[in-house]
Amino acid sequence: MGGINQKQPVDGIFPGDKGRCDLHTHTQASDGMQSPAENVRLAREKGLAAVAITDHDTVAGIAEALEAGVHYGITVVPGVEISTRAGGRDIHVLGYFIDFQDSLFLSRLAELRDTRAHRNEAIIEKLQSLGIDISLDRVIAGLGRELMPDESIGRPHIADELVRLGHASDMRDAFDKYLAEGAAAFVSPPRIAPEEACQWIIEAGGAPVLAHPGLYGDDELVRAVLGRSNFKGIEVFHSDHGPAEGERYLGLAAEYGLIVTGGSDFHGARQGVIFHGDIGSVTVSADVLIELK
Repeated sequence: MGGINQKQPVDGIFPGDKGRCDLHTHTQASDGMQSPAENVRLAREKGLAAVAITDHDTVAGIAEALEAGVHYGITVVPGVEISTRAGGRDIHVLGYFIDFQDSLFLSRLAELRDTRAHRNEAIIEKLQSLGIDISLDRVIAGLGRELMPDESIGRPHIADELVRLGHASDMRDAFDKYLAEGAAAFVSPPRIAPEEACQWIIEAGGAPVLAHPGLYGDDELVRAVLGRSNFKGIEVFHSDHGPAEGERYLGLAAEYGLIVTGGSDFHGARQGVIFHGDIGSVTVSADVLIELK
């Protein structure tokens, strides 16, 4: 990359960073639509001071994003979003400022991706039993590019194929009919508990944060998870949280002494619709980076 930026980051953060940061974005390394470098470019375009790369159960996009961060003069937070299970619900755990080259952490994430792969196969089998002519090979072909090492297929990719086949009008319809919790082809494989994911992240030098608590629809479960896990923060602000959720989880953050984070959960546009929110649509002060670090 050519020389837009002359500054160099110190300990991963550009000196004097002020402004806003989006701490929840996905790339092609999991189920996002853009490359990691493109997420960073978009964040710079939106005037952000920092952006986190938080792909599902993989850190495959971080190296590229960090290089782009130096090019564009924007702090890139190496992150991850780990899939866990508690109280009969899928619970997501964000990790920030992890050592994304830690061999133990990488092997643990590889095990999670194996679980994800088995889950995908089971979803495809359920969809086939419903009379839908779908295969995992066709889902992967729908990417329009080669699936790179350590990248993973997610439900949004399967949703894309359902739309292409005419079994859903758009991604939301595909999730509502087939892929969301309780829908016709939903599969929940055995997963680690949130407290284990927190420990993995801490052992990799990072800060674990409870992702989008409003999506679980059960604040008692949220409290139970917070009470038995070593979380450092909670994602108070999210594209799918309204003002009431924001106020409620600000209160929980104060009660449990947690860092307040937020992000768009950007995945890019599918069928012309940006899933969750656009980069920079949900942000927190860049000061939070120092707390997370």
